[in-house]
Amino acid sequence: MAKNRESLVTCDEIEINLKDPILAGFWAWLWPGAGHIYQGRYAKGLLFMVCILGTYFFGLAITGGHVVYASWTQTDKRLYYVCQIGVGLPALPALVESYRVLVADPPQPPLFGGIMAPPSQPVLPNHEDEKAEWYATYGFRWDMGELYTMVAGLLNVLAIFDAVAGPVLPAADGGKKKKEKKEEKEEDDTSSSKK
Repeated sequence: MAKNRESLVTCDEIEINLKDPILAGFWAWLWPGAGHIYQGRYAKGLLFMVCILGTYFFGLAITGGHVVYASWTQTDKRLYYVCQIGVGLPALPALVESYRVLVADPPQPPLFGGIMAPPSQPVLPNHEDEKAEWYATYGFRWDMGELYTMVAGLLNVLAIFDAVAGPVLPAADGGKKKKEKKEEKEEDDTSSSKK
């Protein structure tokens, strides 16, 4: 007998059907906002989609499409990509480009005009590499592009968590228990200070 994987989050009058939270999390990673749309939370899904993808593509655009690439060579360990891959499908072409340029034997030319392709490695010892040329061309926009694309990936990680675990809802008792505990503590403190 198959287990029902649907999850239900409730708070007094609020009831949210998370459907299959694992599938929602996968959709939320694959395309920001898609997990929420799958769950029927359309406004939140569209908000995440517009904000996260807008941030990601803005960062990509101000650097000519070069700031998102995957590389793990001796001279270029691209840790930024760990954050950028949080955006899901829009960051996956970088893996294809990395395989074609760095791993395939013989190396193949990048697809998509070099967008999301790792920089070519310097051929001569004193030769300036392609990444240095990109940095010289884009200047501070390179740093801003890295920041925007990484933030977009990390924001999507939070959106994935929301799709899997559901929204944070207020306490069912309206926070009364917390207030009562605080008042009891204050009474204890005042009575112990009088002694």
